[in-house]
Amino acid sequence: MIQASNISLRFGKKALFEEVNIKFTEGNCYGIIGANGAGKSTFLKILSGELEPTTGEISLGPGERLSVLEQDHFKYDDQIVLDTVIAGNQKLYDIMKEKDAIYAKEDFSEEDGMRASELEAEFATMNGWEAEADAATLLNGLGIATEVHYKQMSELPDTDKVKVLLARALFGNPDILLLDEPTNHLDLDSIRWLEEFLIDFENTIIVVSHDRYFLNKVCTHTVDLDYGKMQIYAGNYDFWYESSQLMIKQMKEANKKKEEKIKELQEFIQRFSANASKSKQATSRKRALEKIELDTLRPSSRKYPYVDFKPDREIGNEVLTVTNLSKTIDGEKVLDNVSFTVGHDDKIAFVGSYGIAATTLFQILAGEMEPDEGDYKWGITTSNSYFPKDNTAYFDSNDTIVDWLMPFSPEKDATYVRGFLGRMLFKGDDGLKKVNVLSGGEKVRVMLSKMMMLGSNVLLMDEPTNHLDMESITSVNNGLIKFPGVVLFTSQDHQFIQTIANRIIEFTPNGMIDKVTTYDEYLDSDEMARKRQALS
Repeated sequence: MIQASNISLRFGKKALFEEVNIKFTEGNCYGIIGANGAGKSTFLKILSGELEPTTGEISLGPGERLSVLEQDHFKYDDQIVLDTVIAGNQKLYDIMKEKDAIYAKEDFSEEDGMRASELEAEFATMNGWEAEADAATLLNGLGIATEVHYKQMSELPDTDKVKVLLARALFGNPDILLLDEPTNHLDLDSIRWLEEFLIDFENTIIVVSHDRYFLNKVCTHTVDLDYGKMQIYAGNYDFWYESSQLMIKQMKEANKKKEEKIKELQEFIQRFSANASKSKQATSRKRALEKIELDTLRPSSRKYPYVDFKPDREIGNEVLTVTNLSKTIDGEKVLDNVSFTVGHDDKIAFVGSYGIAATTLFQILAGEMEPDEGDYKWGITTSNSYFPKDNTAYFDSNDTIVDWLMPFSPEKDATYVRGFLGRMLFKGDDGLKKVNVLSGGEKVRVMLSKMMMLGSNVLLMDEPTNHLDMESITSVNNGLIKFPGVVLFTSQDHQFIQTIANRIIEFTPNGMIDKVTTYDEYLDSDEMARKRQALS
């Protein structure tokens, strides 16, 4: 159990939280949702003790241990992978190290023996003898191979460091588990493993995530953070959405009835206030009118960009033919004799843990990289736009957003571009910001603006939901569902893939699987599972 009592956090005159009172209980998983900047991650920092609130206090149950998913990928570079995970339970790790130090002494004293005996008893009580096996199980579940467990953290790529930090947070059955964006940088297999782990977890979980499918799968409760206040809903993300929409609808209907009553009373007062025989009734109804209060419908702080891809030209039957493409990068064969044909109704999700293959393919198809062997051919009716996974090089410029977008705009007019940016949540003078100082989410919205302006009928999108809040992800999701052209895309968002794709291509280290199907059907197919196993 963890409880926040009268928590407020102010920066100058601005209050991020105002007298928040909330209790998180054992056996439940709470998903905290809210617009970007609402303070979700900040609230987790207050819960963990990393950040002091302006007022209020955080309390845990007696003797309870809290564990946090850390965000600094380089913090433990000087440690062994397995030790990093076990140290997630610091008390257990300290006992292990003290024991080892005592046993390593050459002049082992009677006092050392007594201390070692005490440590051994406590170590056994904390299931210390299973610590290495438990840590290895967590690492293997997240896709970290056994031969990596005794490597230095500094030797691991960032994607694996993220998994080790997650295993560290999960280790040792903590009483309270705080997870900030735990699915970021995880492949889909690791996300599925994490979902099952959290479903089976019996203590308290508090999670912040932009992955709607993940929240629906693991959460028993949803905590809505809006305007510095928190409200708990029993149920997952979809249940919260339906409940909140129903509450708004009911409040509107109640206000409508009150407005009708107000109008009726006002009309009566106007008709009879000068009539002596009716004046008492008019006065009585005037008092009734004064008592009627309309419930204030405060608009949500959530903002949805307007994402609508409209191709300038209808696509023909011949879209794309890829023939025997191969590419080696830094001595590793990333694409090996890849061939497939794209039809005019295809929306293809490229999935699997071997993400570099899809990224390399998209770079080749976008003309940014040459293949070593093979070729590809676009149909004569096609025009394509590319959304790169790493857009850093595109924004290495002192241009303003308006100037940066102008070459792609169908109308070479700053007013038109600024109006377009308004739909993508760039207000007022935001269009005059330099592109090299934009946040990750702002850069994504600018890239999406460019793609919409170009009016292409084929979209190549490599992780388009990275850096976006849930509202923007929903808008991109709906825009691609409606899009009448062809989409080739990658994503780690399950719901995004399931609702858009009608064909799945999975790259594995030893080959490619290509299936016309939905994502859920693909994952549930025994035949596809056997193919994946054969190619892994």
